[in-house]
Amino acid sequence: MKSAKNDLIRYRLERAYDTFEDAEILAERAKWNSSINRLYYSAYYAVMALLLYTDLHPTTHSGAKSNFSQYFIHTGKIDKYYGKIYSQLFTMRQKGDYDDLFNFTEGKVLPYFTPVRDLIKIIDDIISINS
Repeated sequence: MKSAKNDLIRYRLERAYDTFEDAEILAERAKWNSSINRLYYSAYYAVMALLLYTDLHPTTHSGAKSNFSQYFIHTGKIDKYYGKIYSQLFTMRQKGDYDDLFNFTEGKVLPYFTPVRDLIKIIDDIISINS
């Protein structure tokens, strides 16, 4: 059973990295709404890997955000800066996906690349150190 759990954790981390690359490709094409969507999902996949690693199993995106905040941000295991980034991405992804006549700009999206890449790495390091 532990092997299956570890395989799923690793799969989710790989999805996080792959989806981050998708965001970069979309940014190169100036597809800002799609890029923010992929940035959010890359962070989401990493957060889900972390939550699974700690035996938390949220069933919604809001649940993942809440668990991440409660167990990792508020406890200081991960800097609150990344909690804020994740929360902003959550909101931005919904806005970009569901609001009519709305488009993100390069200036709004590009600043999220470095913190998302850093968050994925932080989560990967937590899981790797404790595996």
